[in-house]
Amino acid sequence: MTFTIDLSKVKSREELHDLLQEVLPLPDYYGRNLDALYDVLTSVCEPMEIRLLNPSGAKDLPGGYLESFLELCRDVREENPLVRICFDDGEEPSPRPESTNSSVRKGVTADMMKEIKITDIEGFRIGQTEDSRAGTGLTVIVSEEGCAAGVDVRGGGPASRECELLRPFSAAQKIHALVLGGGSTFGLDASGGVLKYLEEKQIGYDMGVTHIPQVCQSDIFDLTVGDVMTRPDGKMGYEACVNSEKGNYRDGNYGAGCGATVGKWLGMDYCMKSGVGSAAVSLGDVRLGAVVVVNSIGDIFDPDTGEPIAGMLSEDKKSFRSTEQLMYGSAEKRENGFAGNTTIGAILTNAAFDKIQLSKIASMTHNGYARCIRPVHLSLDGDTIYALSSGKVSADADMIGTLAARVMSRAIVNAVKSADSAYGFPAFRDLHRSPEI
Repeated sequence: MTFTIDLSKVKSREELHDLLQEVLPLPDYYGRNLDALYDVLTSVCEPMEIRLLNPSGAKDLPGGYLESFLELCRDVREENPLVRICFDDGEEPSPRPESTNSSVRKGVTADMMKEIKITDIEGFRIGQTEDSRAGTGLTVIVSEEGCAAGVDVRGGGPASRECELLRPFSAAQKIHALVLGGGSTFGLDASGGVLKYLEEKQIGYDMGVTHIPQVCQSDIFDLTVGDVMTRPDGKMGYEACVNSEKGNYRDGNYGAGCGATVGKWLGMDYCMKSGVGSAAVSLGDVRLGAVVVVNSIGDIFDPDTGEPIAGMLSEDKKSFRSTEQLMYGSAEKRENGFAGNTTIGAILTNAAFDKIQLSKIASMTHNGYARCIRPVHLSLDGDTIYALSSGKVSADADMIGTLAARVMSRAIVNAVKSADSAYGFPAFRDLHRSPEI
């Protein structure tokens, strides 16, 4: 989509921002300053072209504001390959420097970015299983050849297994499976079944007497959704691995997303159903995707529009309340906070990185959480992101981290929009209105 902005009659900052709001699809919360404009444009997730006409006509803007605005435009097009900004003097975006370790080279542009399926990323298989009666399940990512992996844990209450393998000083350089599960700490038993499956397939490090696979796992708290005594176990872990051979991955109320919910600042009475979601793109030779189980205490927003799509419901459950605004209502220490919240996800790519680089990419991907979940990374959460690399395609780590955050935010939206109402909790498809402020 192309937007044309004629600057010839702009004489003040107010007139500039009036014009920007008139022409561009800026969200209602747009702050009418250059920092706010930068945040919005670098968060755009769909291709966009902005044509700036007659920039010299705004030369009377006070305090060098025109120069700052034009510099911002140049920064945006460097930061976000989906936003192309052109000037009527024929200036085109400066070419990105060649890099010996970048597959995003001259000739590879945002126009070449294509949506693909998460299952199109070579080197990984994804299998799922769930117990819909109990409201819990597993999503297992299998890498037969082994993949480099990194992790960044931001929440204050994670339930995880073998994350120490991904520390820089750990000897292990590859893992063979990642488990995203329900059941909180109890669900960590599921890795036993994954280990059994991998050992039977002789996947893992050959120790002479047997193969020892390396398996990491993170779980959400879903014990308040269905049957509290039914949790993912070794049998379900094994079954999910078998299902990965069939390629049964689906967004929505499947796998680890079976019991996922969001908007739980006041507990389960006013929350909504969420699920597992994915998104993936190709850019040149690079393929990158995200899988995420959205189970946050906070509300979920569409990063493109800033509008809420799921979260804490009002008293009559016909509209939203803002969790942030409710939090600001009292500064008193919160006792016995509702701690059953965690958003867990993974980035999958065929780009080649070691686990130190992947940990940085995982860290950058948390920006995708921040764009969609508010509040996020609380002491009551266990927010965790893994980054997995299966391939040998050369790419720049900063570009991949930036792209990963964007793809993760889209996966979060897909997790919410793919979910169906269940266990008495409404879903996006049942309710979508503006928040009460």
